[in-house]
Amino acid sequence: MEKITGGDFASPETMREFIAFYKRLAGQQEPLYRLDDFFGMGAAWVAFRHDDVVAILKDPRFVKDIRNLAPPQDQRKSVQENASLNKFMEWTKQMPNMLTVDPPDHTRLRRLASKAFTPQTIESLRPRIQQIADELLDAVQERGRMDLITDFAYPLPMTVISEMLGIPAADRNPFREWTRELLSASLDPNQADDVGAALDKFVEYIKTLLAEKRVHPGIDITSGLVQAYDEGDQLSENELISTIWLLIVAGHETTVNLISNGILALLQHPEQMGLLRSDPSLLPSAVEELLRYAGPVIIGSRFAAEDLTLHGNKIREGEMVLVSLAGANLDPHRFSNPEALDITREENEHLAFGKGIHLCLGAPLARLEGQIAFGTLLRRLPHLRLAVAPEQLTYNRSTLRSLTSLPVLF
Repeated sequence: MEKITGGDFASPETMREFIAFYKRLAGQQEPLYRLDDFFGMGAAWVAFRHDDVVAILKDPRFVKDIRNLAPPQDQRKSVQENASLNKFMEWTKQMPNMLTVDPPDHTRLRRLASKAFTPQTIESLRPRIQQIADELLDAVQERGRMDLITDFAYPLPMTVISEMLGIPAADRNPFREWTRELLSASLDPNQADDVGAALDKFVEYIKTLLAEKRVHPGIDITSGLVQAYDEGDQLSENELISTIWLLIVAGHETTVNLISNGILALLQHPEQMGLLRSDPSLLPSAVEELLRYAGPVIIGSRFAAEDLTLHGNKIREGEMVLVSLAGANLDPHRFSNPEALDITREENEHLAFGKGIHLCLGAPLARLEGQIAFGTLLRRLPHLRLAVAPEQLTYNRSTLRSLTSLPVLF
């Protein structure tokens, strides 16, 4: 059997032949797969079984914060060889946020951000999200065609998170480009300058936004975090900047790909699309199934905080352990007929949003945006179909499952 490499987890070929790749991974004899190298960061373990992934995500011995950890001596050279990823990792050490730290810092930062993501707050956004979805389709209705990503899947969540953060509409256009630069350039050892430039642009903009909110505060997340910082609520300036950065990136990028991947999956399973179109009450379960079957997040990462043993394998302190969320979501020991898209699936303990203390803070918002997006598209575009042959669609080289474009006719 051909050896699986770190690069396979981000290759466009894997994204296209998604199920085939994860069947290859699941076919390994050992429950933990050993990668010789993961994008220049050294050797890594990969967990892909549902139970193992859950156990690792809940185990405090597997940590996110790398500030006090060093890779094992024999891996340090390879880490330094990927200058692009190394630059990004060094930035995250200096600019911590709730995604990159552990308790007690994680608890403190998540508490500050979670005030804006209560169930009541998210539900109150429903009319505005519906309005945005309708306005986006109004703009393309007469054309009879669109790039579903450019014209709908991207501007919908970007508008929502920008309004939540108090970011003016005129300022939002560069965010997509900066995010794509970071996601792609970080995987290329020769694009360290591009990584640095994208981060610098993000930080410069956020500093300008923070200065504006101090002078003209509003009823938005950014103003609230600025107030917490100014009142000494245990929030450093770098944490403030990095938290806003995280909310911008995570607040749109994964939902863009949930919508586009989900619509493609429905178009490729017309019986499921027809069922959902005829019975909108299935939208909540359909979104859960699309998160499982076509979710954007491929893998997560943790680091061993101490020497430990898992399935008979000795994992050394500082070693990386990758959790394959996508693989876990296709585990036949957890899901009946996992290769099938079934929007009526009842038991669906997928891991698209992770598990444990780092469970995605924005999950309720993503679910709501997904329900409104899919419901609106199917209701308003009864003849929605691909404008190109499926084999002509291309994917980004990324650790997120993301299409470069999705041309559709209606």
